[in-house]
Amino acid sequence: MVKNSFISVISQKENAENRGSVEFQVFTFTTKIRRLTSHLELHKKDSSSQRGLRKILGKRQRLLAYLLKKNRGRYKELIGELDIREIKTR
Repeated sequence: MVKNSFISVISQKENAENRGSVEFQVFTFTTKIRRLTSHLELHKKDSSSQRGLRKILGKRQRLLAYLLKKNRGRYKELIGELDIREIKTR
């Protein structure tokens, strides 16, 4: 349900479903991260899932850095909607 509602929010803003948008990609990575985190709470020694989680975290971090550089307003709005922390800037 949350995924469908977020897709509709993006499509209302851009007048078409754009699944390649940075916001949609960050949203899908966030749902995967939350699912893998709950899986790893039960299966602490699942190293392949830990590796996958680290890879997805890196991809999301790079996308968020790109969005921060290109459009700070959309970045702030996105992290507010997804309830995630801001990335550390160097």
